[in-house]
Amino acid sequence: MARAAYSYRNDPAVPAFADDQPLIVFDGECVFCSGWVKFALKHDSKRRYRFLAAQTPLGAALYRHYGLNERDYETNILIENGRGYFKSDGTIRMVAGLGFPWSLVKVFRLLPRRLADALYEFIARNRLKIAGRQSCMVPTAEQRSRFIT
Repeated sequence: MARAAYSYRNDPAVPAFADDQPLIVFDGECVFCSGWVKFALKHDSKRRYRFLAAQTPLGAALYRHYGLNERDYETNILIENGRGYFKSDGTIRMVAGLGFPWSLVKVFRLLPRRLADALYEFIARNRLKIAGRQSCMVPTAEQRSRFIT
């Protein structure tokens, strides 16, 4: 999955998009994932992140670009400075990017990656059992500018 920075710009299957801010690609039909987006919107006081539902054409193209199954959203994707981050690495970066006190989550980088990813994968596999499904999150008028459609 490791690719050069901004590699998606050279992939004709990936539509051009604004990549001047970190982008979180999430499963828009998962209550758990949509809850994470709501959390990020609430705590992202610097309005750092943009969001994209994986079910959009761009979301599916990004999943394919990174060698992920665009119909099985096993991980959120954080695209930051042109690079894709996945599973525990992506999640830790996302939360840390919210600033203090959330940046303290960086301590989880001390866990062996295999262990951290195993925990992430367990939650990801069971997220629909834990929280269920819903239709795509509908952002408020104020939040709409932070979503790519």
